[in-house]
Amino acid sequence: MARWEPDASRRLAHAALELFAERGYDDTTVLDIAQRAGLAKSTFFRHFQDKREVLFGEDALTGPVVAAIAEAPAGATPLEAVALGIDALGGTVFTPAHHAFSVRRRAVIEAHPDLQEREALKGISLTASIARALVRRGVPVLTARVAAELFALALKVTYERWSEVDNTDEYGDLARQTLSEVQAAVPAV
Repeated sequence: MARWEPDASRRLAHAALELFAERGYDDTTVLDIAQRAGLAKSTFFRHFQDKREVLFGEDALTGPVVAAIAEAPAGATPLEAVALGIDALGGTVFTPAHHAFSVRRRAVIEAHPDLQEREALKGISLTASIARALVRRGVPVLTARVAAELFALALKVTYERWSEVDNTDEYGDLARQTLSEVQAAVPAV
């Protein structure tokens, strides 16, 4: 591919996942990734701080979720607002076109403890953002934190189900099913 072709960030991310799968995360360098993408090493660093950022760099989840919570109807319960946030991800992040990438990304992260830790930290940050969004809606702090934690659980389970290699279900269908299961479990606790 020519160096000037558009969408360098996406090309770098796909090249990185291919190499991580072939060689392992530790045995893949930034130069390897750039070369596989047909780009210069300096181009890599214009898009990502380091090779971990290929997997975690862009926070595509927080914006759509927080916006959906903010736009929820005034009478929506915290969990209804959270459900709208999870639904919003189906049209922006967890699309059918992104499924194969997510399957590979998940496999790389599950094979590397440092990446698992980074994924957990990213989840904590998202959960805190959701709690703040709910508090801005007037939800009491403790209730907002509980709803945010339930959101995090539902999102994690939905993502695990959706990113299975053999999954053919749409993200939105899995999200609604998982949310229903989580909500049904709450009174039992």
